[in-house]
Amino acid sequence: MTFKAAESLAEQIARHVGRQIITGDLVEGERIQELRIASELNVSRGSVREALLILQRRHLIEIYPRRGAVVAEMSAQQIRSLFEVITLLMSLLVRRAADNWRQSDVEGFTSLLEKMQQMVRDGDIEGFYESSFTFFRMSYRFSMNPYIEEMLEDLQPALQRSYYLALHTNKRELQEAFNFFKGVLESVLLRKGDQAAEQIGEFCHHLRNLVLDSLARMKQIELAWAQRSRR
Repeated sequence: MTFKAAESLAEQIARHVGRQIITGDLVEGERIQELRIASELNVSRGSVREALLILQRRHLIEIYPRRGAVVAEMSAQQIRSLFEVITLLMSLLVRRAADNWRQSDVEGFTSLLEKMQQMVRDGDIEGFYESSFTFFRMSYRFSMNPYIEEMLEDLQPALQRSYYLALHTNKRELQEAFNFFKGVLESVLLRKGDQAAEQIGEFCHHLRNLVLDSLARMKQIELAWAQRSRR
């Protein structure tokens, strides 16, 4: 595991474990083994406990008395609630971006968008996934509100978990996602904040439905396996 010096140890551990949850290496309901993580990363159990509190705040795990930490469930209701809040926050963000952007802000976004377009051509799901959240983080400053930034940052891992599942549903979703980023940026640069917010709403609705469909299929498979094992 490679740590970034700018991050605290607990944050680095949280990022490491969070990535395992986001990619499905740790599945919902699975218990987080503090001792195993501490041994694997050669860190103290105190640092692991601090990291688990970070993951709880970011909605990736639940911590129960006497049971410890387990990977948070991805239920249909939780997905609907998550995308409802994300849509509201991101709509506010793009409206403010449309009002407040300056010419010096443009190059970073257009350069990133060009790289994302090449990733679509190459079918680079992982690269596109990472670049999508780089795009989001670059946008945070336009909120001009530290509370909004904090909420988006804390909700981002739960969104990453859903977005990872959506992108891996079908490679054609890469083009759909790229069209969304390109369209929102164009609307913002034209200072059409309401149009950009409408695009946010449509894409979040699309992603939400993709995740819900994927969850339903996964539950059906789990049920079929459970029935087979009882025979």
